[in-house]
Amino acid sequence: MAIKVENLTKQFILNKRDGWRSIKTEVLAVDSINFSVNSGQSLALIGPNGAGKSTTIKMLTGILHPSAGQAKVLGLTPWRERTRLAYQIGAVFGQRSQLWYHLPPEDTFELLSRIYNLDRNQYKEQRNLLIERFDLGPFLKTPVRKLSLGQRMRAEIAASLLHKPRLLFLDEPTIGVDIVARQELRDLIREWNKQDGVTVLITSHDAGDIEHVADRVIVINHGHIVLDDNLSNMRQRYLSSKILSARFHGEHKTVDLHGAKVLQSANYSIEVEIDTSVVTTEKVIKHILELGTIADISIEDPPLEEIIAHIYSQPVTNNDSSTHT
Repeated sequence: MAIKVENLTKQFILNKRDGWRSIKTEVLAVDSINFSVNSGQSLALIGPNGAGKSTTIKMLTGILHPSAGQAKVLGLTPWRERTRLAYQIGAVFGQRSQLWYHLPPEDTFELLSRIYNLDRNQYKEQRNLLIERFDLGPFLKTPVRKLSLGQRMRAEIAASLLHKPRLLFLDEPTIGVDIVARQELRDLIREWNKQDGVTVLITSHDAGDIEHVADRVIVINHGHIVLDDNLSNMRQRYLSSKILSARFHGEHKTVDLHGAKVLQSANYSIEVEIDTSVVTTEKVIKHILELGTIADISIEDPPLEEIIAHIYSQPVTNNDSSTHT
């Protein structure tokens, strides 16, 4: 078991000034959450801003002490055994860098090897492997301040893997990264998870990160877990529509079928949203085939963003009892 969380709670006390008075306000960022993560699993922790995602990660890495509850990460209590835990985990916070700003990544790697007291031969072997896998060679000697965001994030993740951690925490690792670099990062994270067995816990607002990196999703909102399931089940549970796109060799007839809403229509193409609670996909396909001579047809799920937005819109209930392990 990589992570075990029981009734984990974090409450912040905020001091506000009202003229001469100081007013204390209690903010419950994380409210008695329960979940566990098996070794080698890739888990996405998602939710709107202020939901409690980053606070949870900071407690699991030992940065924050909880107000109540327990957590074990690789058998250790993070806030009590932070130093021991640091040797077994890696952490990347998208908006905070562990790379020295004026130094090239190569120098940062050397510094980290001394901080972690790494064996020189093992360090060089791991460093060279990371340089190759993350394609760091072209900018290894370039000061971090001159790197693109995509280059910096590749170096950030590589730096977090130098000491061969068993568990990798990634908090918004692709934020602000361009689309090509974002896909490269996803592929690298997925590869490290699948080929090297590194357990991954990622937070992100990007649906692509979730779809390409995670096997399992926990949705957190207002400090509560509102969904804990694998990605495919989440799609099935909250998916009530599909998108059908068709291209024709010539002009086509008009769609006239209850439960099939035309989103776009041109002389030789059409896009239809299928309400699967009203009409079956098979019936819509049969109807489309009767409209003209088909050149190509495809059916896709709607973007994951829509599914997540639907989950957020549901009433907040604490369903920790359905924790998926």
